[in-house]
Amino acid sequence: MNVLDWFILIATLAGIIVYGIYKSRTTKNLEGYFLSNRSMPWYLVLLSIMGTQASAITFLTGPGQAFTDGMRFVQYYFGLPLAMIVISIFFVPVFSKLKVFTAYEFLEQRFDVKTRTFTSALFLLSRGLSTGISIFAPSLVLSALMGWNIYFTNLIMGGLLIIYTMSGGAKAVAYTQKLQMIIVFIALFLTGYLAVKLLPGHAGFADALRVGGENGKMNIITTGFTAKGFDWKDKYNIWSGLIGGFFLALSYFGTDHSQVGRYLTAKDGKESRKGLLMNGLVKVPMQFFILLLGILIFSFYQYNKGPVYFDEITVQQAKQTVKNDSLNLLEAQYNAAFAAGDIKAANELRKNYSAVIKRALPGQDPKDTNYIFLWFVKNKLPVGLTGLILAIIFLASWGSIAAALNSLAACSVIDFHKKFFVKKETDYTDYKISQWYTLGWGLFSIVISMFAYNIGNSLIEAVNIIGSLFYGVILGVFLVAFWIKFVRGHAVFYAAIIAEILVIALYKIDIISFLWLNVIGALLVIILSVLLQSLFKQKALQ
Repeated sequence: MNVLDWFILIATLAGIIVYGIYKSRTTKNLEGYFLSNRSMPWYLVLLSIMGTQASAITFLTGPGQAFTDGMRFVQYYFGLPLAMIVISIFFVPVFSKLKVFTAYEFLEQRFDVKTRTFTSALFLLSRGLSTGISIFAPSLVLSALMGWNIYFTNLIMGGLLIIYTMSGGAKAVAYTQKLQMIIVFIALFLTGYLAVKLLPGHAGFADALRVGGENGKMNIITTGFTAKGFDWKDKYNIWSGLIGGFFLALSYFGTDHSQVGRYLTAKDGKESRKGLLMNGLVKVPMQFFILLLGILIFSFYQYNKGPVYFDEITVQQAKQTVKNDSLNLLEAQYNAAFAAGDIKAANELRKNYSAVIKRALPGQDPKDTNYIFLWFVKNKLPVGLTGLILAIIFLASWGSIAAALNSLAACSVIDFHKKFFVKKETDYTDYKISQWYTLGWGLFSIVISMFAYNIGNSLIEAVNIIGSLFYGVILGVFLVAFWIKFVRGHAVFYAAIIAEILVIALYKIDIISFLWLNVIGALLVIILSVLLQSLFKQKALQ
């Protein structure tokens, strides 16, 4: 990178850190560290919710997802606006009235301790795994920039994030996310503009969309139906988005404390609802635009030759195997096809090249989806903007991971430490213990990030798969708590355990798309808890 890029990158990151430390002055107790003394206005709640969800993974691999699979991923978000309405009506009033620190405290009041503990444990496991993958995303950037070993960069990035989160708590997270999201939107619009501007003189925005459409990338709405009927393994279609996406969003924003914790910081329930409803309006267009960037970049590479494979490190590894000659031959054919203007053949050779790499590295499942946007930023954007784009990738990562670590520490302290170990401590001791739990979860996430390199899926998809393994069951517990009053703690607890085992089994046998796991998990908990409650009641009467 140019010296100016490095200056903008470092200055932007340093400015955000200083601003966060300045704004993080708060009461040194649990209320201050985890909930910003419940003082945030709705617009900060909105930006914090968006900043927590829109991690580096969103901006780093979202365009790559569209580049390889088209726009159909946007359907995943179609159920989100409806979920925001349901949460605002049913979830927020309960959490606001009870003044809970974590969403799972409510479950003890409604059911019992074991149900609260099990549900909180599921959250800790799912969010801890997802946070590890989120740490890997900015590490990927740093590794590509500096040529460092990815495991070393995981340590560097994870260490910075731990210090950043331990120092400020929820208030620092909320205020820095405000600036982060503003910078993110500006930088993304500039990137989209330049992706079109860099096309040959005769081509414009409409031409870029036409090229994307001709190559099957403008598949915004897909039904999931084939000649053989509905394809339940189809990951993204209108039905999995509206139904599965609704259940996933309902669980994520309604029961995942990394999000619940954002709107618990609001002044009152009204401010929480405003933030959530505005998120429902803004999120789908935002994600649409991020995916559209991938289409614009795809069109750019139909006019300008890019690499045959965007992950340069994996290419180097593959060329050290017996497939070296095959890869070199395919590269030569790709270059020749592009020089001859045969773009269709060039795109087909890219697919063949990817297939050979997979055979060269059989212990891995490499994909270059996660590197497409990064390669474009590094090699095609003008001086200065490259540094700004890379800065927003880091900023988005810091915001989302800081919120995740803060929520993990909150649940560990409230749902476990103060519940089972040391119930009464001074406010300052509580504050320091919370910082130590933040450190612990940061270290756990770094360990998980070490295993993310060969994850196979795009990072944005991998995070959603992990969530889908647990979110449906967690949501089912809350839905029973809200709406099925006669079900008691024993029934819902055992229903949740059985449902979780069945969801994991369904995922392992791979007969259905992961988005449907959210629906199945929630319905299993509801049905099983009703059946078990009836069974327990009958036994009690005998």
